[in-house]
Amino acid sequence: MEAIVYNQKGEKLNAVNLPESVFGLKMNPDLVYQVAVTQAANRRRITAHTKDRGEVSGGGKKPWRQKGTGRSRHGSNRSPIWRHGGVVFGPRNDKVYGGKINKKMRRKALAMVLSAKASDGMMVLVDKIEFDVPKTKVMAQMLEAIKKVNENFKTGKVLVALPEFEKNAVLSGRNIPGAEMIEAAKLNTLDLLNAKCLLLPSAAVKVVERIVGGGENEKSEKKSEKQEKSERKPSAKKTTKK
Repeated sequence: MEAIVYNQKGEKLNAVNLPESVFGLKMNPDLVYQVAVTQAANRRRITAHTKDRGEVSGGGKKPWRQKGTGRSRHGSNRSPIWRHGGVVFGPRNDKVYGGKINKKMRRKALAMVLSAKASDGMMVLVDKIEFDVPKTKVMAQMLEAIKKVNENFKTGKVLVALPEFEKNAVLSGRNIPGAEMIEAAKLNTLDLLNAKCLLLPSAAVKVVERIVGGGENEKSEKKSEKQEKSERKPSAKKTTKK
């Protein structure tokens, strides 16, 4: 896939070929949905919590004797049917909503969403995003220049993926409504789906390619490490018993 690279002023520079393994995949909605829902569940903050009968204060003494009062029998005032008693089936902060996502599923879903953004014109490449000093006005001017190039950037949230942590760029864009800064190495399916458009520097393409196709690279790196370790180990000398 071919994409045009712009500068920070919105001027065309050149055209580059994007890797098909990252930006040329066919969409699988079921896989993307499964990954996005699991990531959202893993981010869920569980704050609601109710106390059961073992956690509320009170109890210890039987309210009244078992028989002879004409009233129903009770053993504790912490019972759920009593006022100020424990809560039954209430929300608990120890409940686990999240789940596990396999690496291959996570990487493939990310590549599918990136491919959809690129094919639908929701992604723009820039040569670099660098600022000498933190300046929100300069970042806003750059986004306005990109909006003139691509009309899709005029509405909706824009996700700016930096090749590495750039303090001046993060400080320049954090106060702009509708824009979010993120490191390319931390790109994920959920953040991409929550954003309408993606602004990607040229240096971040290699980072994305590395994290998406990390499976094969990791295997080759582990194999080479094992080979190096085996070569470094001294050969065991055979000892003969007398």
